[in-house]
Amino acid sequence: MGFFELITPTDTAILDFIQQNIKCVFLDVIMVFFSYIGEIGAIWLVSAIAFMFSRKTRLMGIMVICAVTLGFLLGEIGIKNIICRPRPFVTNPDVILNIFPPLGYSCPSGHSCSSLAAATVIFAKNKRYGIPALCVALLIVFSRLYNYVHYPSDVLFGMMLGVVSAFIIIFIFNKAGLDNKLSNQRNKKKVC
Repeated sequence: MGFFELITPTDTAILDFIQQNIKCVFLDVIMVFFSYIGEIGAIWLVSAIAFMFSRKTRLMGIMVICAVTLGFLLGEIGIKNIICRPRPFVTNPDVILNIFPPLGYSCPSGHSCSSLAAATVIFAKNKRYGIPALCVALLIVFSRLYNYVHYPSDVLFGMMLGVVSAFIIIFIFNKAGLDNKLSNQRNKKKVC
């Protein structure tokens, strides 16, 4: 018996608990919203572009784009096509989805990966923006469970992959001295 076959009953029990005990009309609207803003990392890419308009947050914006891209390449292009885990609504077709059925495989969750990659970078660079970013990221992650399009293990794996992607980008930028170079250029412009 494979790993996913072993954990699927527990994963399904958690999803069913959410459907039976938390799901309601009010939350349906909210969770659809959070799922859609997380689509292809849209909210994070828009945020990164907005950050790039300010000298103070430009580096953070660049790092967010790099972390989300790394997570996408590792998760969506690589790991997802190796694991090939079907989505929960495919395994349990009795569930009626609130959102359009997403294409592709289930593990790891791309929404979870991009959200935690972006939110981790933002939090590491600027706590004032980082705390709200982490809150939005966790709501996006939960929306994937609520909307029955990922198993809990998919979102956990996606979250871990996102955090690892963020730390890799932070490490690369620090090691290459890009952090200091861009900060020093900003400080030189202020002095002049």
